[in-house]
Amino acid sequence: MPDFTLRIAHLYSRQLNLYGDRGNIICLSERSRARGITPVVDELNVGDGSDLSKYDLFFIGGGQDKEQRRVSQDLSMVKGNAIKAAVESGAVMLAVCGGYQLMGHYYQDSDGNKLPGLGLLDLWTAHPGPKQERCIGNLVANWEGGPLVGFENHGGLTYLGEKSKPLAKVVKGYGNNGKDGTEGATYLNLFGTYLHGSFLPKNPHFADHLLHLSLTRRYPGITLTPLNDSYEWNAHRAALRSARGHPLSSAVEWIFGR
Repeated sequence: MPDFTLRIAHLYSRQLNLYGDRGNIICLSERSRARGITPVVDELNVGDGSDLSKYDLFFIGGGQDKEQRRVSQDLSMVKGNAIKAAVESGAVMLAVCGGYQLMGHYYQDSDGNKLPGLGLLDLWTAHPGPKQERCIGNLVANWEGGPLVGFENHGGLTYLGEKSKPLAKVVKGYGNNGKDGTEGATYLNLFGTYLHGSFLPKNPHFADHLLHLSLTRRYPGITLTPLNDSYEWNAHRAALRSARGHPLSSAVEWIFGR
């Protein structure tokens, strides 16, 4: 069997590391190893170099406003152009919560300060102020490949521009802003979301979607061997039960029967 390697860049692992988001890296690594694929994970933090062309997959998690300010500055001065080039060339990226916000045009914090983002996603995020309730709770959304489940906790409200395509449609929870029914956004192989949990362990179908996109870019024609995901689907179904009593799509009803 050929030797396959998956090169992962964990962006700002020390600054943006809330709500167990590191579990997404563990999930991708373990699902790779189970298939005989060697994961190589590099943690790239503020001030680290900007040569990112060797990576197949990028991950950036969530953090508080203080950390987002530091990351915004580093994106502007150090890594931003390299990340843009990687995404435009087809590299895969998963951006969660605060990292997702910084992939848009800007994030306006609770004090009204605007932190510039990369503008890879046509969206902007504004925090309505410290007296406003946060978007907290279980989140269920319908993605084209099946339901997605997780936990959201964000103060900022995200609004998509005309060029943005939402990742999924909200079944239960707030998603981007609690008003328009959208959750997350996509551009090429960049996927932004508010789903914590960690997100990928409870959504093995989406984890494998990211792995397949990442690996086929370097190894055309590679296939992913199916895994025994009984534990993962049990966790997925448990999260979906929180959506009962809401208008569920046929896709959500289908997954209850898995």
